Amino acid sequence: MKKILAFVAIALSVGLFSANDIFRTAVQAAPATPSRTLQFSYVVHVPALPAGSHELRLWLPLPYQDLYQSISQLRVDSPVPYVMRQDSEYNDRYAYLKIGATNAKKPFDIRVSFQVKRFEHRVALTGASDTVDQPIVSVARFLQPDRLVPIDGVISDLSQQQTERATLPLEKARKIYDYVIATMHYDHDGTEWGRGDALWACNSKHGNCTDFHSLFIGMARSAGIPARFEIGFPLPPDVHEAAITSYHCWAEFYIGGIGWIPIDASEAWKHKEKTDYFFGGLDVNRVMFTMGRDIQLTPPQKGGPLNYSVYPYAELDGTPFTDLKEEYSFRDDGAPAAAAHTGN
Repeated sequence: MKKILAFVAIALSVGLFSANDIFRTAVQAAPATPSRTLQFSYVVHVPALPAGSHELRLWLPLPYQDLYQSISQLRVDSPVPYVMRQDSEYNDRYAYLKIGATNAKKPFDIRVSFQVKRFEHRVALTGASDTVDQPIVSVARFLQPDRLVPIDGVISDLSQQQTERATLPLEKARKIYDYVIATMHYDHDGTEWGRGDALWACNSKHGNCTDFHSLFIGMARSAGIPARFEIGFPLPPDVHEAAITSYHCWAEFYIGGIGWIPIDASEAWKHKEKTDYFFGGLDVNRVMFTMGRDIQLTPPQKGGPLNYSVYPYAELDGTPFTDLKEEYSFRDDGAPAAAAHTGN
């Protein structure tokens, strides 16, 4: 895998091939890997704008493309013109629309659709050496705090306590992962869950995937281990066509000599028998949309940075606009028609 990543880095830097060409070449060179190919779509219902308003700005997240997720047939069907944008910090992609009041006197829909081939992502954890890999993207950002993911105070103290007997970064990361799974409880109780507030998760010891991985990321960064947040949508493993009603997120951390290593602590909590698998492995039952926290959109939004980005974001005359409605669905390629299934 490290040779494949090195090839990708060199090819991109000298402009030999397109990203799709590089992806196909790398995958063909790799051993056979479990994969899942499907059609994914979401519809954004835009209401008629209120009387007296002037302009709605709208950012629609688009799927991420990397070594483990190939995107094709991407379409944005909109009655209003749009442009594609990509941020420079995380390489997240968006369709951006400016909608004047005269173009939104009546409700209308925007549909995003694409084919995705998702590959299993597994990293060999025994191949570490004294040679430090140079990542394609700098890891410096992923050692810094986010607004809701501090790396000092209680989080730092907890990280030190849990890793004090560990010497190697990989060993420290495993101790933090095990701690999160052992002490957190997955639920939707109360009102504060889902914000990815690492300090809240540390104190309350419950929440959803956002809370699990924010705590992991904060503790890892406090231990000097770069860690990053990734978010998208879950795919039910035994259903071939479904509506999706929730997002899912996970994390990666960086170890010199190995590279970026994925973890899914909340799935490991739900499936204890897969605790070892989800430390260094991600299954095919997910679609990634964006990376990072404290998102500054492109072009910049008027409001503050987004806590994370997975749903469309809109501003009406410079103020966040929350009256959009969305519907998400997928269908495996070649799958027969099936009854709707609700994601979790």
